[in-house]
Amino acid sequence: MRLRAFRASSYDLVIFDQAVRSYSRFGAPVAMVKGVHNGFGPGFSVLGDHFSPILALLAPLYWIHDGPGTLLVAQAVLFALAIVPIRRYAQRRLGGAAASCVAAAYALSWPVAEALAFDFHEVAFVPVLSALMIERYDAGRRGQAAAAALALLLVKEDMGLLVAGFGLFLLTRHDEHGERSERGRDRRAGLACVAVGLAATWVCSRLAIAAFGGDNDYYWAYGSLGPDLPHAAVHALTNPWDVVSVLGTPPAKVGTMALLVLPLLLLPLASPLTLTALPLLAERMLASRFDNWWEPRFHYNAFIIAVLVLASVDGAVRLRERLKGRLRGRSLRLPAALPAAGLLAASAVCVPFFAFAHLADPALWARNDRARAAAAVAARIPDGALVESANVIGPALSGRARVLLWDGQPRQAPWVVADVQRLEFPFRTVQEQRDRVGALIAAGYREVYRANGYVVLHRDGPDPW
Repeated sequence: MRLRAFRASSYDLVIFDQAVRSYSRFGAPVAMVKGVHNGFGPGFSVLGDHFSPILALLAPLYWIHDGPGTLLVAQAVLFALAIVPIRRYAQRRLGGAAASCVAAAYALSWPVAEALAFDFHEVAFVPVLSALMIERYDAGRRGQAAAAALALLLVKEDMGLLVAGFGLFLLTRHDEHGERSERGRDRRAGLACVAVGLAATWVCSRLAIAAFGGDNDYYWAYGSLGPDLPHAAVHALTNPWDVVSVLGTPPAKVGTMALLVLPLLLLPLASPLTLTALPLLAERMLASRFDNWWEPRFHYNAFIIAVLVLASVDGAVRLRERLKGRLRGRSLRLPAALPAAGLLAASAVCVPFFAFAHLADPALWARNDRARAAAAVAARIPDGALVESANVIGPALSGRARVLLWDGQPRQAPWVVADVQRLEFPFRTVQEQRDRVGALIAAGYREVYRANGYVVLHRDGPDPW
């Protein structure tokens, strides 16, 4: 619905659309829109931005329907698939009714809502794979858990941190029957996860991204701790209070961390399984740039939501057993479904304050004048044309045209779709956008169509690419 209402964006939906389309044609995952805007060139592979080869699994879907809508549907299905292992894990501990409440709490959680509302990202694979890794190990299916962990390493270059975090959990895990052989297997598996996870993160971040034409330091965001990882690590070890300061600066970081556990009734804090999520959470919260990393909006919190939901189940069981021990001999009964019902109620209370609230917006279901104008503007662009497109128009063109992001740099595309009414990424003001249109007209473009703040420009001349 967001795609139809022109609420999707070139950054990031068109990036992934172009990459998966390239895969579907048996090529490298090239995203012209990313490469040109960020200065890497039109032939840039997204593997040089984030190491996400798992996206190739979506390529066959483009043989059925070639367009960005395919990615949005696939993402919704992948997020929904995580319900299965989450429910299975909860059922073993709390029973069937409680498990259904836990699964529904995950489905309604605000990190899932925000991820679904912000285009498509590789995070779509993470909830189901992380839940499978934990649930299968818990069920005694170590090989299946290892397969899920290895698949996670193909999702993004830093997913090794999630696997390493799971290893930390295994190193602290105690078999409920106290069997020495089980504890030994957990330790060996934990050490393997930590070693493989950290090694994979280093290889993917330092070697693989550079091999595909990317910049190893593009996402280095820890300048307040040091210019590189060795210096930052030494600084953190010798100045721990600086680490604490960074974790709370700006205060929005504290707010996001609170929002991750408060709707889960603080139950993850009672479970060592939360160790699985901590390295990945620390990666974002220790950053001093890329403020979108620590905001509750966008998709970043969905990387750990399945882990935290499972940790809340484990935490509820641990607290119940501890409370039972203290109340031994008394008649007080503790319904297993009570904490699960609380999780569902808390998630439901959060719904109006996050992205699922947009479902109540009539403009999402029926196009308003602005959306109809956007559709008319998109229809003016010929099939196969190279077009610099305003951020929200790009997804409507990506399936049939070669889309660049309309920004402040001359790209020499024959067609330009601009917006002079509402602020569009990456511009800072609407006046900048108007000035850019004026500069294009002065450079030889002519206006061929205008509607509700959108402007279509065209120039005769050769296609630069």
